[in-house]
Amino acid sequence: MAKILLVEDNEMNRDVMFRLLSRRGFQVVFAEDGEAAIDQALAEKPDLVLMDISLPKIDGYEATRRLRNTEPGRDIPIIALTAHAMTSDREKAFEAGCTDFETKPVEFPRLLAKIESYLGGTKS
Repeated sequence: MAKILLVEDNEMNRDVMFRLLSRRGFQVVFAEDGEAAIDQALAEKPDLVLMDISLPKIDGYEATRRLRNTEPGRDIPIIALTAHAMTSDREKAFEAGCTDFETKPVEFPRLLAKIESYLGGTKS
């Protein structure tokens, strides 16, 4: 079963995404801020990270940069999730090291297709 690290500080968003991803057969672990995201990624070694950008402590951009500077974090697909939909926000996410970008509110079928493409189309 593929493991996804969901980095999201909003409890309602976390709950909705957890239910949607779990129903699709993914194991989901959480982090509520940028520092916890790095700790969880190093401890859990997820197959993919869904990284909210607007986070407490350190934002998703900085968390991504720091994660990319670790051995296990170099190759993990990281999809930025943000309500900021400007082209500059997208560019900033890619410059930080994100693999992909998705705006909120999340269109789950499109996000799921991206997740499955990065995980090779399998959940196990």
